[in-house]
Amino acid sequence: MSSGRTARVRAPELRGRGWLNTAAPLTLEELRGRFTLLDFWTFCCVNCLHVLDEMRELEERYAGELVVVGVHSPKFVHEADPDALRAAVERYDVHHPVLDDPELETWQAYTARAWPTLVLIDPEGYVVAQYAGEGHAHAIDALLVELRAEHLAKGTLQPGDSPYVAPPVVEGDLRFPAKAVRLPGGTILVADAGHHSLVELAADGESVVRRIGSGDKGSADGAAAHASFNEPNGLCLLPDEVEAAAGYDVVVADTVNHLLRGVCLDTGEVRTLAGTGHQWMQGDGPGNEGSLSSPWDVVWWQDRVWVSMAGIHQLWSFDPLTGGVAVAAGTTHEGLVDGPAAQAWFAQTSGLAVDAAGSPGGRLWIADSETSSLRFVEDGEVHTAVGRGLFDFGFVDGPADQALLQHPLGVAVLPDGSVAVADTYNGAVRRWDPAAGTLSTLARGLAEPSGLLLDGDTLLVVESAAHRLTRVPLGAGLLVDGFAHTTRRPVTEVAPGELELVVSFEPPPGQKVDDRFGPSAQLVVGATPPALLKAGEGRGTDLSRTLVLDPQVGDGVLHVAARAASCDSDGGEGAACHMHQQDWGVPVRIVEGAATRLVLPLSGR
Repeated sequence: MSSGRTARVRAPELRGRGWLNTAAPLTLEELRGRFTLLDFWTFCCVNCLHVLDEMRELEERYAGELVVVGVHSPKFVHEADPDALRAAVERYDVHHPVLDDPELETWQAYTARAWPTLVLIDPEGYVVAQYAGEGHAHAIDALLVELRAEHLAKGTLQPGDSPYVAPPVVEGDLRFPAKAVRLPGGTILVADAGHHSLVELAADGESVVRRIGSGDKGSADGAAAHASFNEPNGLCLLPDEVEAAAGYDVVVADTVNHLLRGVCLDTGEVRTLAGTGHQWMQGDGPGNEGSLSSPWDVVWWQDRVWVSMAGIHQLWSFDPLTGGVAVAAGTTHEGLVDGPAAQAWFAQTSGLAVDAAGSPGGRLWIADSETSSLRFVEDGEVHTAVGRGLFDFGFVDGPADQALLQHPLGVAVLPDGSVAVADTYNGAVRRWDPAAGTLSTLARGLAEPSGLLLDGDTLLVVESAAHRLTRVPLGAGLLVDGFAHTTRRPVTEVAPGELELVVSFEPPPGQKVDDRFGPSAQLVVGATPPALLKAGEGRGTDLSRTLVLDPQVGDGVLHVAARAASCDSDGGEGAACHMHQQDWGVPVRIVEGAATRLVLPLSGR
């Protein structure tokens, strides 16, 4: 840990393919006189979406003095499509200029290693701080208070107008719909995420019957016209006997509110079922108990509602009769690790479906988006049907060891026991045959399909980026030999043998590391393949560790998860404390004579 500021480094220029949300390209020279906060993000990343929301209050508080610039540095091929980026900027209400950086040119200039990464530049054009991960809004706020006074005294802070220019608004009954469920009367309930509401459509999937929710962002309970949501996604219709006892029919994953909501179909009344409205963070203590983190989908299985808790890479369960929530699978670490449910690793679980095949309890199928995988839970064990890990994806049909997906968000079980997958970033619907162990393609050319609903001999596809529902016939699947791809992140060259891993962390101004009640930090290290690490894996409380790499294994990925807590320097028992956390997947190549030290900045200046 460091207590002083680093040497002043001039901020590299912003370079990419183009700009969104601004009338003309921006340069750092034009931004001189104001603070600039670069937000390196990619729209697949739920942690990046959390940071977008964290930054909104800062943007308002320092309007005229702080310009937030999103630098979109894509992970997936689809995210490098300028039309897809334009849609994502609109979908997530990004209210600041965005640099399109498909070749990761600016990403590399600022030595970013993780999504998200935040870099603060002062009014004179110098880098003053860098942060990885989420949960840093308070730290940036504290630093701005300190630096603002300095630059006002020097006369170098010169407020100006915002360069943000809003894009045109999409008109229509649906705006970035997410998931859909069939209601007992034959109508279809759709999570209309972009309109922050639910829409009931007639059986044709087009005619609007009614809307539940005011359309304004919020978390208000009450009557249909008054209640509010914030980007709702998953929908689960409860069994009749459970609905009668619970007093509501549908459970809604209200994603950005970090809540589960209940809807009574007779009246349209909405109530909050679980969650505090605050995002669950590692190390949360009393006062934030019961919090959730970006619940994305919900499904009824084994006498509970199962929840894909995308924000922390887990599966949770919710009991409508008691209101209790519990972790059902996953460690919160991001990756693809099978095995006992409590030890498995997931990566933004985003779609759920249930079948009755296999064991007496059936299977829970999972679209695990960031690992581009189709997985399932059966008899307390997690298995992978299709998928290789965080950085490998593509569009390839065939046997499991060859098949590839690209960031799937939805899944549905078909009458013959096969599984349909909304292969979102490939714009396709794929079909997995568990008996044959092969993947095929049902449909292509769709605009970010995100949800699937079985409707007789067709699939009703929630075509999110096209703002509509589309029918796809359940014919025989075609075999597609498309492309295989590995995320275009720069590979870090490291020397064989011992590697010193350091996660740098500096508490924000006015705060300190507080270990009165135990260790304030945690570091977890693993690798893919596991044999890459001869020593150094596992969990510890120091933010530095000596790893030993096996040169015989070759290239691989280091998985590093770190968190650190800081509290008010002058506080006592009631001191305000904050948690800083980030997971890194660092592709490494073992090269003789390369670096023997790897530094990952959690926060510092």
